[in-house]
Amino acid sequence: MDTVIGIIGGSGVYDIEGLENPQWITVESPFGKASDDLLVGRLNGVKMVFLPRHGRGHVQTPTSINYRANIDALKRAGVTDVISVSACGSFRDEMAPGDFVIVDQFIDRTYLREKSFFGPGCVAHVSVAHPTCPRLGKACFEAARAEGIVVHDGGTYLAMEGPQFSTLAESRMYRESWGCDVIGMTNMPEAKLAREAELCYASVAMITDYDSWHPDHGEVDVTQIIATLMGNSSKAKGLVARLPDLLGAKRKDCPHGCDKALEFAVLTGPQDRDPALVAKLDAIAGRVL
Repeated sequence: MDTVIGIIGGSGVYDIEGLENPQWITVESPFGKASDDLLVGRLNGVKMVFLPRHGRGHVQTPTSINYRANIDALKRAGVTDVISVSACGSFRDEMAPGDFVIVDQFIDRTYLREKSFFGPGCVAHVSVAHPTCPRLGKACFEAARAEGIVVHDGGTYLAMEGPQFSTLAESRMYRESWGCDVIGMTNMPEAKLAREAELCYASVAMITDYDSWHPDHGEVDVTQIIATLMGNSSKAKGLVARLPDLLGAKRKDCPHGCDKALEFAVLTGPQDRDPALVAKLDAIAGRVL
């Protein structure tokens, strides 16, 4: 199987530089409209598919993003490996603005989003005990190191609904009681949906600020975030450019089973499945349905 790398670009990352024969294509999804068209091309001989999470011009809020359509569109485009790039705040002194974190755990505090492709008429339960792919995370970590980025290997990401930033009390709770490392608004339910779609998923969180807990930095200032975003954006593009060589043009089965996540997940028997829902799941779950 050929490797097809999917990049979901967050705040400040709206394209990929250096793509050969780049073109924007529209991919229709039965789950609605994706955030934007997909930018497709090749980089160092490996096919890459880019999706701006907020749309070009940053028109989608963290809540209004159609996460199901985004993941479904990437799957339909043949993507095998998804790297999420997103901005975040930090709860740790040692994780400073400008640093990157290769996230490996999440706490999901979102509540206004569709979080599963499955539902009444076709019930499935996948494991997200380990919600990111270690193989893909390792490649992102190595790419960041090679690019000279200060990068932290592992961290817990608190996903909040937004669009407002945390209160001081919330920030202290997430940091001190819950043991979170970074906070953002977009990696959930994205990671859960990628697992349901049997896609390997890695999260590269780019720190822009210290949230509101830090006594020397005060409340989050959007102007400061934007300034840091610009620097992070160029770093992220350098990281992405190194991934084709690290992942290779040919892809083997995931040693961690991400690409077999639905193997025993579907509980509804064939005779009881809703044909309309099954039809919508053709790309996501066609392998098992």
